Amino acid sequence: MACFLVPTAEAVVTTVASKAARSKEQKTESAPVHNEEETCEIAKIPFSRKLKWLSNMLWGGSGLLAFEHIWHGELVPWFPFLTNAANPQDAMEMLHEMAVTGSTMALLVTTVWCGMILITGHMQKKAWKDISEKAKEDA
Repeated sequence: MACFLVPTAEAVVTTVASKAARSKEQKTESAPVHNEEETCEIAKIPFSRKLKWLSNMLWGGSGLLAFEHIWHGELVPWFPFLTNAANPQDAMEMLHEMAVTGSTMALLVTTVWCGMILITGHMQKKAWKDISEKAKEDA
């Protein structure tokens, strides 16, 4: 019914927070990597970009859920937009679904994002360690 509104609200908050964090961030720390064929840099991923990942995940999921609700006739282009918002008994059921299902979906997406952050952090630390070891060997 309206479970997609909770992840949508979180997506709005994370989008604003991502833009605010990006405006406050300094130049990112990076390290040069030298291969036999080419030279490149490994840069630390700024938090604003990581927050943008969460925002994109939430917007995508919310969009798909909204489409599904339109498909089933639960979301309509006329007031009150949500078919269950017209009847007080259905509105209570809708609010319960938002509180339980919507919150669970938003929490699940955020948990997956936290896992992504942990994995990328581990990968970055490994890359930086390899770079420092390579630099010590070359020196």
